[in-house]
Amino acid sequence: MAKSFHYKIRKIHRYLGVILGVQFLFWTIGGIYFSWSNMDDIHGELNMKPSALIPVNLELVSPSEVLKQLKENGDFDSIKELKLVGILGKPYYQIHYFPDPASHSSHSGQMVENKPTIQLADAVSAALRGPLTANEAVAIAKSAFNKDSKVIDVKLLDKTSSHHEYRLNPLPAFAIRFDYPSRTTVFVSAELGTIQKIRNQKWRIFDFLWMMHTMDYESRDNFGNILLRTFSIFGLFTIFSGFVLFYLSSGAPRKKKKYPTNNV
Repeated sequence: MAKSFHYKIRKIHRYLGVILGVQFLFWTIGGIYFSWSNMDDIHGELNMKPSALIPVNLELVSPSEVLKQLKENGDFDSIKELKLVGILGKPYYQIHYFPDPASHSSHSGQMVENKPTIQLADAVSAALRGPLTANEAVAIAKSAFNKDSKVIDVKLLDKTSSHHEYRLNPLPAFAIRFDYPSRTTVFVSAELGTIQKIRNQKWRIFDFLWMMHTMDYESRDNFGNILLRTFSIFGLFTIFSGFVLFYLSSGAPRKKKKYPTNNV
């Protein structure tokens, strides 16, 4: 009976070890890479210049002048956020506002999702402007990248997949790729007018290992996915079965049986 139980535990432990061994290896490799990496380097911040500061002596118009223009356009409901940002050496108001919900109803009369609209306005003249052009986006990326490297590719992204390196970030955006050993790509939002993300080869390795670490092969960031939970439970079974095997192999059960304790 004891041998049969010992055999079953050993068999369970062996198969669990085979199933979980590869995943444990990825968890270990990922943990080593994460702990030994400089996150500023992975995020590309070491290859970027600090953002240019806006001089305090500039005479800026009041944001209310810009909001007045938006109201005059007749498609303005409320403000979500208002920022002062620098774009190519000039100050701009970056306004996130909600259009009038009534003007965005569907033909069936139902209200459609009311998403914020982004508007850039010159903070000196209050003039409204449209999204960035490709040339402006390239100029912004080149002015921020601190390495002597030329641009080798420019793409306008209207959509991204769940595996894209610019996933879940503001669109449309320009992807400006540099001819540099790190294979750096700078992503500039056309509507926001600013750099959103910097991706390089170290980040791509990090992203792949992070996907293997979380076992979320769709969005990479869901720690509550069923696969990870299942493997975590199997991991506990593997550990506990190893403890049981150690106990059974140590001879302790046989000693108890051979030398029973006599009560006086």
